[in-house]
Amino acid sequence: MAQMTPEVSKLLEQALALSIEEQEALADSLISNLDGKVDEGVQEAWEAEIGKRVAELDSGEARTTPWAEVRKRNLTKLPNAH
Repeated sequence: MAQMTPEVSKLLEQALALSIEEQEALADSLISNLDGKVDEGVQEAWEAEIGKRVAELDSGEARTTPWAEVRKRNLTKLPNAH
């Protein structure tokens, strides 16, 4: 996986500040621009992973973390984050 440059880190920080709907539209646009470079079977793999995670949540096996805590922790890892 490619390493994030400072420019990409700044874009990510800006993207995380968008609404969920805006983030979905941005993610969809970025994925669409990969021109078929996504590995075959990705959709099936994601569906299997989602099913596994839902089952873990339903069973109480998974431990969750509030979004505000995750976002704060991740933003502190970005360059120039204050």
